[in-house]
Amino acid sequence: MSDPTDMKHTSTCGDFLSIGDLTLKSRLLLGTSGYPSLQVMLESIAASGSQFITVAIRRMNLGDTQEEGFLSTIRSLPVNLLPNTAGCYTAKEAVLVAELAREALETDWIKLEVIGDDETLMPDVEQLLKAASELVLAGFKVMVYSNDDPITCRKLADIGCEAVMPLASPIGSGMGIVNPYNLQLIRELLPDTPLLVDAGIGTASDAALAMELGYDGVLLNTAVSKAKHPVRMAAAMKHAVEGGRLAHLAGRIPRRFYAQASSPMSGRIGHS
Repeated sequence: MSDPTDMKHTSTCGDFLSIGDLTLKSRLLLGTSGYPSLQVMLESIAASGSQFITVAIRRMNLGDTQEEGFLSTIRSLPVNLLPNTAGCYTAKEAVLVAELAREALETDWIKLEVIGDDETLMPDVEQLLKAASELVLAGFKVMVYSNDDPITCRKLADIGCEAVMPLASPIGSGMGIVNPYNLQLIRELLPDTPLLVDAGIGTASDAALAMELGYDGVLLNTAVSKAKHPVRMAAAMKHAVEGGRLAHLAGRIPRRFYAQASSPMSGRIGHS
């Protein structure tokens, strides 16, 4: 019988997230856009426990004094920076933004996004695959935002992306995981690839479900930054990711169509 005081059996202690050459205690990655203030953003990052923070490069003026202040604040935090190519619509744009990010932030890590249109913000698969291939060849460590298509995700993994990040639902929608079947299929097809659910998470139960499906982490932004109380939601997401991961490691009971008594039926009082 296992010792109930043994933390290996009662927590995720020692269960780290490995992506490329990074080893992280937290499996929650947090965005930095849309917060009501810089102070709320900083408090939310602290409450989330996140060690990997994503920053949109295209939407920032790197020469602006205010933006420089924002970047210097972010860079002073005890976190890893993950610049992203949000707002790019072609492979050419995404590669250029990634190169600018590498020069400005002195990192080879990039979150790759190539969007198809302004209405759905869904990935343009053709341009996404092209950009991923070029960036990997250029020495970037690519974490790629993708639709929840198993074939596209497998192609991105084959290209050499460090992590593949299929969406739960459209960016900023808060709809949660709308196609758990596809996410499960992607997990089964890519057992050795770091997989994170990215986009569409609305609340803590969505993040927990993503982890229960066997995903290695969750990347989110709007669910925290646009919450009524961002700092509280950041803390909720932290615990949801940890709880979902622990539940996945524990292994859930099988689903049954009919009830099954938890106590034995034999030996009941008055039962012959």
